[in-house]
Amino acid sequence: MRALKFAGVAIIGVIVTITLVLFIVGIPSSFVTSAIQDRVERESGYRVVISGATRLGLWPLSVTVHDITVRDPKESDTTPRLTLGSVQLNIPFGSLLSGHPQIAGVTVDHPVVHVPLLRERIRQPAASLKPAPSSNAVTVDHVVVKEGTVVFANRQDRVENRIDGINADFSMSGDRKIRIAGSARASDSPLKFDLKATAPAPPLERQTIPVELTIDAPALQSPLSAKAEVRLNGSILMINGLTGKLGNDEFNGWASADLTSKPLVKLDLDFQRLELAKPAARPTPAAPSWNDAPIDFSFLVYHDAQIRVSAADLRIGDTVFSPASIDATLASGVLKAQLSHIGLYGGVGDGDMSIDASAGDPRYTMRADLHNVRALPLLKSLADFDKLDGKMQAKVALQASGASQRAIVSSLSGTVFANFQDGAIQGLNVAKMIRSLTSTTLSGWQESSEQSTDLTQLSASFRVDKGQASNSDLALVGPLVRMTGAGTVDLGAGSLAYRVEPKIVMSIEGQGSAAKPAGLGVPVIIEGSWSEPRIYPDMAGIFDNPEAAFAKLKDMGKGLFGANSGVSEKLGGVGETLGKLIQQGLGRDPPAVGGRSPAPGISPAPGGATPPLPDTETLNSESMKSILKNLFNR
Repeated sequence: MRALKFAGVAIIGVIVTITLVLFIVGIPSSFVTSAIQDRVERESGYRVVISGATRLGLWPLSVTVHDITVRDPKESDTTPRLTLGSVQLNIPFGSLLSGHPQIAGVTVDHPVVHVPLLRERIRQPAASLKPAPSSNAVTVDHVVVKEGTVVFANRQDRVENRIDGINADFSMSGDRKIRIAGSARASDSPLKFDLKATAPAPPLERQTIPVELTIDAPALQSPLSAKAEVRLNGSILMINGLTGKLGNDEFNGWASADLTSKPLVKLDLDFQRLELAKPAARPTPAAPSWNDAPIDFSFLVYHDAQIRVSAADLRIGDTVFSPASIDATLASGVLKAQLSHIGLYGGVGDGDMSIDASAGDPRYTMRADLHNVRALPLLKSLADFDKLDGKMQAKVALQASGASQRAIVSSLSGTVFANFQDGAIQGLNVAKMIRSLTSTTLSGWQESSEQSTDLTQLSASFRVDKGQASNSDLALVGPLVRMTGAGTVDLGAGSLAYRVEPKIVMSIEGQGSAAKPAGLGVPVIIEGSWSEPRIYPDMAGIFDNPEAAFAKLKDMGKGLFGANSGVSEKLGGVGETLGKLIQQGLGRDPPAVGGRSPAPGISPAPGGATPPLPDTETLNSESMKSILKNLFNR
């Protein structure tokens, strides 16, 4: 026994002496590199080329290899799958003597992994299970990655995306507990990750691995934590029993990923509450600020997916869906999403949308059908528009193309129909605006938080072509106001051009009274930016058909300028003149007041006598024009 002990010490001494001599004299790099190349190619099938120097450290025993390139010999692409700036292996000296080789630590510096982006899936035969490694297989306890990069690229399409600055620390304890923690940058946004797992005895394939994962990234807006049971079946990663939190929002479901060539991801998650985008403060510009910044949907071409997300309460920005269910598919660069019977502000909605990025400029389609949805919270959340309330019915069918906001809006086409019932126009008194048009031109909507216009119904249908929305059936019905009109809305410029026919009900009994609404007698033009338009009477329109205009004025006069209405006094000279003209039009001779001459437009007879006035049926166009010109100072 004693002799064996001395022999062992002697052998160790000889090994150390030889190692020291080799370290001082230098080991030929070809000896080490050949051994590494042969072992890697035999185990993985990948071809390894070592272009840099190879050095041996004595204490602790280590091997450092520089400038390593790994390629798949089966691929014609000359781009290497993996390049490594350097790899350093720390080897416990005792493991060499024990017969169980072990690597205490590996440090990988500046690795770059190249992942090809494929447009089509390539069917490959299922990988066969490899036999369990032999008992003398090399094990690794600790791996450190410094400044790694993953490059996703398609050289033919000239597309490249990167994950940079990968710094990771991998460790495995004696009871096979694994932890991988680190950080990286994706699209210039930082992210942190922490993964914990318990590995079963080899082989790992088709065995269940419990995994815990935490990811913190600005794109997620809230930290993601999840637990699941993971199994690897060939190239398919199966994730079952998935539970977790996105911020404070809990979820459960399952997922899978087929990593053969082009990835195919399947995901089914159910949330109690899900907030996908935080509400953001939005300015209210005079016109929309569409920009020309490119919108890149090219990534859709290189992935396939089948996703279902359901939530009792779904919030996208300021918009709340309760409940909601979204089914989405992504195949060959076409993303399709469908929302079925979602709850939306007291009503329900259905809809679908698609983005086709398979070739050229992306193409978009959208369809929506809303029933009994409260308009105010919906319009405020979608467009920051808080002027219209009521129960809304809407049908939308639009399509567009383009790679920027401006291009998309400028190419919009389709149809839109909206109907609002039993609500109000907030901040506007339409009847007051109509009355004020008899004496002034308005600039802007004359908004005031203390005013509103009750409405029974407001409806309009639009035909959209190249970003221009045309409408010919605008109809507003309220207790004290009626209005019809037609015009266009330029969605790109944020402007409108409308010609409306307003009428007001001159009785507080309102809509249920027997009195007919009185028209202004003049069409009204609304034009300019949709936030600050000019509103003024259409004088050209009144001269197109003076007889009809006079008939309207006569009806209006009965309501506005009756003996007991008091409106004439409120409108001053305009009301007095209009009252006299209407009386003349009705065949009545207005009494002289203070020796005034008869109203303009009626010539006195020779000798100063006033001729009898013709009735409305015998008034000709010239006299109508004369009356109306004097009325409107034309």
